[in-house]
Amino acid sequence: MAIKTILIIEDDRFIGEMYVRSLKNAGYDVDWMVDGNDGLIAARNRPYDLMLLDVMLPERRGSEILQILRGGVDDLIPGTKVVVLTNFDQTEEARNNMEKHADGYLIKAEITPKKLLAIIEKLGASA
Repeated sequence: MAIKTILIIEDDRFIGEMYVRSLKNAGYDVDWMVDGNDGLIAARNRPYDLMLLDVMLPERRGSEILQILRGGVDDLIPGTKVVVLTNFDQTEEARNNMEKHADGYLIKAEITPKKLLAIIEKLGASA
């Protein structure tokens, strides 16, 4: 399954705008939410191929969003790959908990738009 639609849940305006611009220029259909509540609503209301999820968000943390969407009995977003993006230093336990519900875990400071596009292509190829 090729990745075509992407939901970005990211509150940092600079990073969000950079991701949106890069992804749209690469031909992806992109929606961007800046807080956790809006991101959760968007994820539930439209099927996406990929969600890029920040950990530290206003209103609702990324870990809480991931727990709601994938931590229960049913996966509420079964066709969506989830990549957690963070600069926040988490405990090993918190990181492991998020990783078991995500398809990838990346440190934002290490990810350029070019690297992000390569990661997305790889995720689409493995689907």
